[in-house]
Amino acid sequence: MEEWLAEEGYSLFGIEHDFRGADLSGGDFSGSWFTQAVLTGVRLAGASFYRADLQSTDLTGADLTGADLVRANLDGAVLRSARLDGADMVKASLHGVDASGAGFRGTRIMGASLFDADMRGADLTDAVLFQNTFKVTVDDATVVRGLTGTVFGPIRVFSGESFRELAGAELEAWIGERGGQVEVIAPGSPP
Repeated sequence: MEEWLAEEGYSLFGIEHDFRGADLSGGDFSGSWFTQAVLTGVRLAGASFYRADLQSTDLTGADLTGADLVRANLDGAVLRSARLDGADMVKASLHGVDASGAGFRGTRIMGASLFDADMRGADLTDAVLFQNTFKVTVDDATVVRGLTGTVFGPIRVFSGESFRELAGAELEAWIGERGGQVEVIAPGSPP
């Protein structure tokens, strides 16, 4: 792996590989393929995944602190309890992601698509959003203190076994009551 990281101009094809126990911090995985790979608990702090394919990858408990996930495809990935603090997720795709209990403290989630993403118990303290599709599931344990930016809703808020859907002013108020300040953009509105 160290030899590969030292090479220039190649994309890693880690499809369905098991990387558990690895420390890949600071690695440049731009354009690489990790589809259905196992990166459970792997250290990936400061790594670059620009335009990488991480579809259906298991990143449970992985440390992605400060990682570059710009334009990364994370559709169907498992990010349970992963640490993405300070990560750059501009234009990332997170459809059907399980990010329950994940940390997104100070993360830039801008122009990203979060559709059917489970963020129950996630920590979005001081995260920055900008014109995101933000159709996520949250609960009372989801932290949104300091969350700022603009989103297209709605979100589903679970309380026990029941949930309610919030959009528009109701969604802004829900986030505001928890210390965040987000503007919800109406569908069809100009940016």
